Amino acid sequence: MNLTLSGKVALVTGAARGIGRASALKLGAAGCDVIVNYYNSHEEAESLCQQLHAMGRRAIPIQCSVGVPDSVAEMFDTIKKDFDRLDIVVSNAASGVLKPAMDMTLKHFRWCLETNAFAINLLAQHAAPMMTNGGRIVALSSLGAQRAMPHYGFIGASKAALESLVRTLAQELGPRGIRVNTVSAGVVDTDALSHFPNRDQVLAEFAARTPVGPSLKPEDVADAVYLLCLPEANWVNGHTLIVDGGFAISG
Repeated sequence: MNLTLSGKVALVTGAARGIGRASALKLGAAGCDVIVNYYNSHEEAESLCQQLHAMGRRAIPIQCSVGVPDSVAEMFDTIKKDFDRLDIVVSNAASGVLKPAMDMTLKHFRWCLETNAFAINLLAQHAAPMMTNGGRIVALSSLGAQRAMPHYGFIGASKAALESLVRTLAQELGPRGIRVNTVSAGVVDTDALSHFPNRDQVLAEFAARTPVGPSLKPEDVADAVYLLCLPEANWVNGHTLIVDGGFAISG
């Protein structure tokens, strides 16, 4: 790959596994130094940094809970010790509760909203002052933001809130040269999907209804994140790029 993003500095949240890891590796291969945020997966984060170092990139792992203001502030204090600017933020970290909405509580709702939606605002507040020459913020969403899915109600609501916040941030930060967009992924067979009670059914339905092919890989989603970080995407702002092989248009 040509080093199309050579010299850029990227923060990827939830980078230790799945789509976050694939995004960090994609950006690293394109020339970015990468700040690897994780919450529980310390060993995976360390191994990712080693892979990035092998590419010749600077990479540091930072533990942080992205929905907690003090934790995010501490993360950025650490970032500023190693980097004087930030060019790209990939807001990928997510969490939630997989239950019917009728069984949910306020605690469950706050958990989903704080980690999946409020985090993008926190990250933008801290990152924007470091994006002195413009920048890119890319948030990861899912089809559950627009579609009803069993056991996914509160997570879906938080992802819908995330997409709305992205539009607002795009409007507010656009004049500063910062572009804010969303990548909404179809069904990706990551560790997160293993927690779904209907995992096999979800995978089978996605495979049956996707014109492009039976499976969507983390690397496919990372490719879309990369596209939005390219200079050629400078006029793409406040949009949701759906990466699902055509699943959403298939009835």
